[in-house]
Amino acid sequence: MFRTMLPRAPRRTAVSSASPLLSSTSVPAPSVALCTRLRRGYASATEEHDVVIIGGGVAGYVAAIKAGQEGLKTACIEKRGTLGGTCLNVGCIPSKSLLNNSHLYHQILHDSKKRGIEVGDVKLNLAQMMKAKDTAVESLTKGIEFLLKKNGVDYIKGTGSFINEHEVKVNLLEGGEKTLRGKNIIIATGSESTPFPGLKVDEKRIVTSTGALSLPEVPKKMVVIGGGIIGLEMASVWSRLGAEVTVVEYLGQIGGPGMDAEIAKQAQKILSKQGIKFLTNSKVLSGDDSGSTIAVNVESVKGGKQQTLDADVVLVAIGRRPYTTGLGLENIGLEVDEKGRLVIDQEYRTKYPHIRVVGDCTFGPMLAHKAEEEAVAAIEYIKKGYGHVNYGAIPSVMYTYPEVAWVGQNEAEVKAAGIKYNVGTFPFSANSRAKTNLDTEGLVKFISDAETDRILGVHIIGPNAGEMIAEATLAVEYGASSEDVARTCHAHPTLSEAFKEAAMAAYSKPIHF
Repeated sequence: MFRTMLPRAPRRTAVSSASPLLSSTSVPAPSVALCTRLRRGYASATEEHDVVIIGGGVAGYVAAIKAGQEGLKTACIEKRGTLGGTCLNVGCIPSKSLLNNSHLYHQILHDSKKRGIEVGDVKLNLAQMMKAKDTAVESLTKGIEFLLKKNGVDYIKGTGSFINEHEVKVNLLEGGEKTLRGKNIIIATGSESTPFPGLKVDEKRIVTSTGALSLPEVPKKMVVIGGGIIGLEMASVWSRLGAEVTVVEYLGQIGGPGMDAEIAKQAQKILSKQGIKFLTNSKVLSGDDSGSTIAVNVESVKGGKQQTLDADVVLVAIGRRPYTTGLGLENIGLEVDEKGRLVIDQEYRTKYPHIRVVGDCTFGPMLAHKAEEEAVAAIEYIKKGYGHVNYGAIPSVMYTYPEVAWVGQNEAEVKAAGIKYNVGTFPFSANSRAKTNLDTEGLVKFISDAETDRILGVHIIGPNAGEMIAEATLAVEYGASSEDVARTCHAHPTLSEAFKEAAMAAYSKPIHF
């Protein structure tokens, strides 16, 4: 066990002979000022831990909990003041609250009559919707703080930076600083929104996803720069609530490079029917926010045709970049690549074997669940000498409606690899549960190796896609064939039967289509 080192009380150079309590050989009591600093945590004593984690986001707090479970003396440093990082505070969790509740609002307005539900005067209470979001976030952040305490983790609120390869200085949120010495150190500082040149984000009119989650009123017009997952989710929320939304995407398809082209095409078609406008193969040249509305100048990538879009709010959603500002990397000479990612080996180690990096600030997809897996693996390497993450089985989900989810390779990737493959699809329009739910848009798509029948990728657009992809991820993890899934009994009537039927289509033929 490491011993916590506290500063020795300063000795006085002289002791009054008038004092009956002290002799010339007595050690005097600490000063009042020093006692106060100690009580407040202001002292600069070095605290020693088995593991020091910089960052309390998904990667950081999961690593902290796992380390605590393994019996390691652990400290987790977080500067936000609440745990959970971007995901929980201003990302995954609050966005899902708004997506769910805006979908309910939109469904009541536009979809209830055909279901035999007559509604009266339906009104949006945006303040209450935001309150529901904030309540969910607050509950979860407090829950994580409880889990750290339960597992004996020292939660330190402040900003951490390297002094040297074993010591981290923490500027405490409450004032003062302390130094932590770690036998092992994990960097889990996450990512931040990538800025757009020429547009200054104020989180009011020109916003990132952070500002888009807290707008005080529904904008009349919104322009979203970037047609990836974040951009499309926020576009869905504000479109449902009444905004006129235009998405500008540089590529020829929405959803990002991982989404299968066939699925992306159908997603764009469905979202267009919901009222979202798309300008693909288009780039934003500049923006002018000096007027009452923001003028966004857009140019076609192919033809060069230009147009100007007016917006009350512009959302910059062109991706995220690693966040390492103020970490003091220069003090220990840690490397970053051309994209700002910390360079690591297969065991998440930097050039210092005891300093590891997990999550968004290093390689791989910037996904919370990927960060969690790396966090657990990193602690296992420290404690047991081995760990594992299968990067070929990391699912992705876009929580629009319908949802889009996928795992493994898309068809373009398989084709580019020169692999002979089979494709099996099954539409939700032929699924009994989807029919009864009056929710039939979308399909399930299997891609399997033509020779071995091993599943290479699964892509879903439709109801419950985000939950259903777990079965696909398990199948890919275990190296299952499409026949394995096709011969597995699925309950009837369920949406997951579409998953089974798509596997049947890849292996042989579906029954119900």
